[in-house]
Amino acid sequence: MTGNSPTTPATDQDLVLGPVGQEIVLENDRVRVWHIRLEPGEQQPLHRHDHPYLVVAVQGAKNVIQTVDGVRIDADEPTGGVVYRDPGAVHMLTNVGDTTYLARLVELK
Repeated sequence: MTGNSPTTPATDQDLVLGPVGQEIVLENDRVRVWHIRLEPGEQQPLHRHDHPYLVVAVQGAKNVIQTVDGVRIDADEPTGGVVYRDPGAVHMLTNVGDTTYLARLVELK
């Protein structure tokens, strides 16, 4: 037993993780708000969410979440949609649709 949590495989220790989004647009002691923009076919690099978060799709797209341990999650995000997610496994996000994806991701500290 390695002492790692089930969502943090031992291999995560060797990974270089990217940021959650491209730019922080607001941060205070309670929230951090990220700007995310993915063109069709573009990927957000491997990253991890350390806080619960909301995703607000400013311009929706068809996305796929791919976790480092091989789980694939279809994440169709319609314009104006809002989703809540708990912190979890290391993953990347890919825009597999044909429209630009624009979102605000709000981390709850």
